[in-house]
Formats: sequence, C-alpha cells, structure tokens
Amino acid sequence: MRIALAQLNPTIGALSKNKENIKEYFKRAAANNADLVVFTELSLSGYPPKDLLGYNSFLDQEREIIVKELLPLTADPGPAMLIGTAHRQDKRLYNGALLLENDRIKSIHLKTLLPYFDVFDEARYFTRYTDKKIEMLGDMPTAITICEDIWNDMEYFSDPLYDIDPLQTLFAQGARLLLNLSASPYHLGKHGLREDMLPFLAQKYNSAIIYLNQVGGNDDLVFDGSSLVYNNRGELIYRAAGFEEELFFVNTEDLYKPAKKIIPPDNDDIGTTMRVLSFGLKDYAAKTGFEKTVLGLSGGVDSAVTAALAVEALGPDNVLGLMMPSPYSSLHSVVDAVALAKNLGIEHRVIEIDQPFNSFISLLNEGKGPFIDLAEENLQARIRGNILMHIANREKFLPLVAGNKSELAVGYCTLYGDMAGGLAVIADLSKMRVYELANYFNSIYDREIIPQNTINKAPSAELRPGQKDRDSLPPYHILDPILEMHVEKNLSAAEIAGKGYEIETVEQVIHMVRQSEFKRYQAAPGLRITPRAFGPGWRMPIARGYE
Repeated sequence: MRIALAQLNPTIGALSKNKENIKEYFKRAAANNADLVVFTELSLSGYPPKDLLGYNSFLDQEREIIVKELLPLTADPGPAMLIGTAHRQDKRLYNGALLLENDRIKSIHLKTLLPYFDVFDEARYFTRYTDKKIEMLGDMPTAITICEDIWNDMEYFSDPLYDIDPLQTLFAQGARLLLNLSASPYHLGKHGLREDMLPFLAQKYNSAIIYLNQVGGNDDLVFDGSSLVYNNRGELIYRAAGFEEELFFVNTEDLYKPAKKIIPPDNDDIGTTMRVLSFGLKDYAAKTGFEKTVLGLSGGVDSAVTAALAVEALGPDNVLGLMMPSPYSSLHSVVDAVALAKNLGIEHRVIEIDQPFNSFISLLNEGKGPFIDLAEENLQARIRGNILMHIANREKFLPLVAGNKSELAVGYCTLYGDMAGGLAVIADLSKMRVYELANYFNSIYDREIIPQNTINKAPSAELRPGQKDRDSLPPYHILDPILEMHVEKNLSAAEIAGKGYEIETVEQVIHMVRQSEFKRYQAAPGLRITPRAFGPGWRMPIARGYE
C-alpha cells in the first residue's frame, strides 16, 4: 500500500482556506498513485481551535465540508483519505479521525488521552473514547491514534491520571503499524523526546510507526512538523522537513525492511531556536494580516536580536526600527542602534522624546524639575510605547515587543511602555540565551550583524543617569538558572538553594516573580520555546498569599 502523508500548515478556524489546501495536497497525492492520503490532527480546523469548538455553526460548517467536498474526492478510483476532525457522536464532541473511502465514511477513530497540562486543555472541549479498534489498511492491521494516545506507554512515560494505555489495547488486537495523527507544538528538547520514544515503541511492539505532525505558527505555539517514519526495528526511515509543508510517501512493504541509511538525531541547538522564532513571527504576521513590522531599537541586545529575527522572517524591506532617545540615553546606544539598522538593511527613524518627557515633568512635577524616580523611568518607556503604537496604527505595522523571559519573570519591564505591542518575539528566551542568539547571528553571516559593542556592554534600560540592570537584579548568569528552576521545574526556594544558590538571592527572585504576575496578565502573546512559557501554560493567581 502506498501512503501519502501531508504535513500541512493550517490557519486556525480558516475552514475554507484549509479545505483548499487539503484538496490540493490530496490531488497531488492521487497524481502520485497514493492509495491513502493522511492529514494531521484537527487538520481542517487547525490546532488548537480552542473555544471555536463551542459554536455549533463552526462544527456544522466543518462537517459540511467533509461530507460535501472532501468525501466525494475518495470516490472510485480516488485514494482513501484519513483526516483529523472534531466529531459529534451521541451528543458528545470527540477529537477524531475519519477514514473516507469510496465516497463513504468507512470508519471513525477517536482520541482517548486528552492532554490537560501546560498549553493543552482538551478535556474542556472533548470527551475521551476508550473503545479502540484496529483498522485494516490494505493487508496491514493498523493502530490509528491521535497525538497524546502514544505518549502514555507505562514503560516509557506515564501519567497516573491517565488510567488506560490505548496502545496496549490496539496491539493486543494484532496491530503491525502504528499511525499517529499529531499536532505537537515545539519546545526545546522536543525532537529528542520524540526520537527517543518512537523507536522505543517500535521495538517494544515490533511495529512500524508513522508519526505525522502539524506544522505552522498559531498564536504563541509553533508546530515544527518534522514528521517521522520508523521500521519495526526502531530504525529511522524518514524525517520530514522542519518548519515547512511537505508531502511525502511511504510504501508499507518497506516498513519491515532494514533502514537503507543511518539518519543522525535531530538535535535542538541555537540554530533551531532561531528557526522557531523567525518562523513563528512570519506565520503570526501572515495569519493576522500584517506584512510589515515595527519595533524600538535601544542599542541593547534584546531589540537587536528581535530586529534580526524580524528580518529573517519578513525581509529587511518589511522591518522599521525606531530609535527614541531620552535625556538619559547614551550616545553609544544611538550609534549602536544605527549600526544595527544599517547592518540589517532596514529603515530606521530617530524620534527624540526629550520634548514630551519634559512637558510631562513640568505638568506632573508642578515645575519642580525631574525627581528621577521609578515613575519617571516608566514615563519614558510609556512615551516610547505611545510613539510605537501611533506609527503602528497609522502605517499598519505589526508592533513587536523586544522583552526577554528574564525581565518578564521579575517584572523588569513597563506596562504600556516597553511591553506595548502585538507579539513578544523573544518573551520565552532567557537573557543569556538572547546573548547566545546574538553571537549566533554574527557567526552564520560571517560578519558583524549585531554590533559587538551591543553584545559586550553592560545591559541597561538607560532610564536614569548611570543605570545598569545589575543595580536592580542579580547577575543574569545567576538569575536565569534560578528562574528556570522555579518557573520551568517548579522548584521551591529551599530546593533551589540546595543546589548551591544563596537563599537570600533565591527568595528575592521568587518574590519578584510573584509580585509581577499582574504584568504578565496584560502582556503581549509571546512565542513559546521552552517547556513552560508565560502564557496559557502558566496559570498563577495574582492575588495570592502563598510564598
């Protein structure tokens, strides 16, 4: 049997657009003699559709497209189609896969394990289904599963709240092929997780595995594709492209043969980080209707890396950098920002904020002059935020936020100021990772893209004379590991201190994280790159008493 696998990039809720893409790939597969064309989890609606699933009109339209437009494509002599879709049955909604063949729905396969952690909330929408049956694809008894259904093997990984293992049920029925329709978002280390688990399952069950994953940026989530095919020995036969659509083919008779070559592991590195963030920005802009983007250039490393990612995603002609020096900005910051803009080939404008700042000081301080306090530091940031949003509104730019995860975690950022914008590109990158990415940009182009002075100088918000980040925060090489352990690994102050960090510093950092929760509730969406980002996967109360 010749199976075509379509690794597609859907737009959430764009049923008509997604349908046309599905039809195009189906026809391409049919022209290449496919017997079956497979699409990803919830491929018509895109994943995750979230509360769109609460509208009957949305579900009705999705079903109508399947019945009236996709099903007829499978009429003889067309190939069959396996497509992920929401499915209503017995007055309940399921995350399902429909096998369409000869202009009829041949079988229905429904998801058992509904993820409820981190960015996932499927139990809010779907009912789990436990009556799993194998499907004959040609002469191959096949376990058709959906994403999470393969992640609860009791010997590899298990969640005690999942009281069933769908794979045991399916392989007890004699399955020889595991076919998984997935929408698995990327985070650092995800490639390694998949490429450890899937060969383990292949060897355990003596089964070939086809893992088909969604690709594309959807809000804060980035789906990398990178679909995988393993033979029953656990040898990698094929890895699809990362971060792009692809149609590829598998002949089932090859799934029980030795691999023809050794394919090295797909390791995550700083280059992958660059691809994820630039790809996520590109898709976010396209799917929200923007062609151009604007951001403030401070001469610092965060805005420099954000600008470089914007150029990588959209091209230099579609990026505008604003330099908005205040009375406390150093000359080298403006020089570094101009050098960056020229290195990237982007348009830049210099808009000094001395006049509006002095007007506010005169108004608010009743002619007494600057107090040089926190309120005036935030005032400068908010003036810049107003200018940024004004230009974004007037010229139809997507405004980018350049803040990093370290700053967002401890609240070293200003609401309605440097937090103003439509997308926070590096909001899930620690400060040390931002520096790593800056050096990577310079290395891949073999010339200075990000000025070396930007990388070398001590970080500063430059909102008062002589200000440095270290005046308010622990050094980033100490701050970042503490934040990672607390935010991503849920360690307490005592547990972190037990790893060699001063308890006073740890308690100070955790207190700042807690005090800054109200800011994160109002922050722009940020692209997820770590196992736990601020956003849907971080749900902390603002008013709480627990320290």
